[in-house]
Amino acid sequence: MLLDEMYTGFKEYLESMGWEVVTVEESGLRGARDPEIVEYAKRRGLVVVTQDQRTAELAQLRGVECVHISNLMVAKLIDAELRKRAAKKT
Repeated sequence: MLLDEMYTGFKEYLESMGWEVVTVEESGLRGARDPEIVEYAKRRGLVVVTQDQRTAELAQLRGVECVHISNLMVAKLIDAELRKRAAKKT
């Protein structure tokens, strides 16, 4: 997988779960435009992990697998965790 810049800090966690991970920074793409990142992933058969809507859309248009971590997805995870903790208190 190719971690976009905002997710570089997750590399060690994902590797410890068994995933092969490369970051945008390691790939020499720090500050690169979205099309360059998507093309890099496409050439190497990598799944892009990003929070950037535009990167996700470009990946989809170019046939590159992408995991788009949207704000809505994060909000749902937070909500689920809060609800689980509230249920334990009752």
